[in-house]
Amino acid sequence: MSINKRITALRGFMEEKGLHAFIIPSTDSHLSEYPALHWASRVWISGFTGSAGTVVVTRGKAGLWTDSRYFLQAANELDENLITLFKEGLPDTPSIEEWLIAELEKGENVGIDGSVYAAKEAINLTLKLNMKGLHLISDYDPFDAIWHDRPAIPKNPIFVLPEKYTGEAANKKISRVCDAVEKAGAESLLVASLDTIAWIFNIRGNDVKCNPVAVSYAYISRKETVLFIDPEKLTAETADYLKSEGVTIAEYGKVLDYVSKVKTSVCLDGNKVTFKLYNTVPQGLRIVDIPSPADLMKSIKNKTEIEGFRKAMEKDGVALVRFFMWLEKAVPEGEVAEITIPAKLVEYRGQQQNFVGESFDTISGYGPNGAIVHYHVSEESSLPVKAEGLLLIDSGAQYFDGTTDITRTVSTGALSEQMKKDYTMVLKGHIGIATAIYPQGTRGSQIDILARKALWDNGLNYLHGTGHGIGHFLNVHEGPQNIRMNENPATLQIGMVTSNEPGLYRAGQYGIRIENLVLTRHEVTTGFGDFYSFETLTLCPIDTTPIIREMLTGKELAWFNEYHKQVYDRLSPLLDAEEKEWLKQKTNAI
Repeated sequence: MSINKRITALRGFMEEKGLHAFIIPSTDSHLSEYPALHWASRVWISGFTGSAGTVVVTRGKAGLWTDSRYFLQAANELDENLITLFKEGLPDTPSIEEWLIAELEKGENVGIDGSVYAAKEAINLTLKLNMKGLHLISDYDPFDAIWHDRPAIPKNPIFVLPEKYTGEAANKKISRVCDAVEKAGAESLLVASLDTIAWIFNIRGNDVKCNPVAVSYAYISRKETVLFIDPEKLTAETADYLKSEGVTIAEYGKVLDYVSKVKTSVCLDGNKVTFKLYNTVPQGLRIVDIPSPADLMKSIKNKTEIEGFRKAMEKDGVALVRFFMWLEKAVPEGEVAEITIPAKLVEYRGQQQNFVGESFDTISGYGPNGAIVHYHVSEESSLPVKAEGLLLIDSGAQYFDGTTDITRTVSTGALSEQMKKDYTMVLKGHIGIATAIYPQGTRGSQIDILARKALWDNGLNYLHGTGHGIGHFLNVHEGPQNIRMNENPATLQIGMVTSNEPGLYRAGQYGIRIENLVLTRHEVTTGFGDFYSFETLTLCPIDTTPIIREMLTGKELAWFNEYHKQVYDRLSPLLDAEEKEWLKQKTNAI
């Protein structure tokens, strides 16, 4: 069925139900960034495959709202005759609410599927629409009716992640969660986030590509802890394990019925449970709507998890040394295209112990495709990688020990002076974050300028965030912390692992991004309090070819050379003689 026919089918459904607009987010019933295919409704209705975006369809028009990471990709994938691209964050772009208010008449109805829409967003949307005489209807999932070959909700088996990797038993995590929930003034916690559930119960799954999670819900309290999951996902071993940790198993589809009968006060995060689930909590019952205490606990890695990350980085570093050695030889011989790169990375990573798979789809953008921030290569879009210009590769792996996420932009041949200057400015921003020392209680937005100053000084910028949290053998994007211009109340705390990835993108020419993962650690205590800094975890050379050395300060040069020394010292014992010599050349002091 063509996109045009799909939109027509949706409009037919809307007319039947008395709806004048319908909003389709990118999420699932667990508000995941990357949903299982059953919930890929926004992709199905629009053809846009980026991970973030919202489609709105009225009786006569349609639009897609997405952020700067996907401006170029959306422009390429959308049929502008059917769906208008709205670029979020730009001054002239109306919000979805503003556009709906302008397009609809008073008394008309806006539809959402309440089972895939965040409660807090739906509540705010209701208020804004009501003020203008519009009504929000959240009762319908049109895709059950119009998407005839819709994939089923996955039923892949789960497995237990042993304590030698997690560092803490599930029952101890549950007890800590109960402590935090009670401190917040509630008696129970309702969790819909798949990665949080996986972390609490020390289980992993295979329901979402690249994300080792399982479709499930959880209710946690002193009296009873329940995991709502399809019984087909459980083996006798996993069922026995969960029972031994004090967990009751219930069918996935029973969660609404269970929650409707809860009698204790409930802690939940209105941004992380759906409108439908939120409204199922009995009226009159006290709801403590706060960021989930379990999410914060998950973000602060314990000693075992941190050591796991370090091991994963060594393995990943070895794989990347071998990959970049191959790349260096293959490009001049004309053997490399963008589309050959992801499989080659999997080949080398697959040789490492405890490798499970990719942590996200590799971004391999050469030349102009490197300027598409979240570029997804296809047979149609793939460019040959020539012996000139810049190649951006953003990739990552899942190991039982930890999750990796790394971006390197490398020279494949002759470079312009502008390329070199841009690259060096991005590197200065990367080093600015890597060398930051900041007081306890600092938020990511307070240090984001360190990544951007060299660019801003030259009238340049990038519109994506500088850093996101990383899960431990979990989702490659997690919170609550991040580093970006937007305000976020979550502070950077000891044990958090965050990315450091400033960039610069010149549309139609090239893109540059340099990304390592960093661990927040204690730096010093003075009369002014505790100060934190970052330990860089990622182990891989940063290409020195595009660097204009004179643009770097003495402090920046010192960090860069010390980082490369650490890369060599940690990886060289794991390499053969030829690999060791290659790495020596790539990590020589500049």
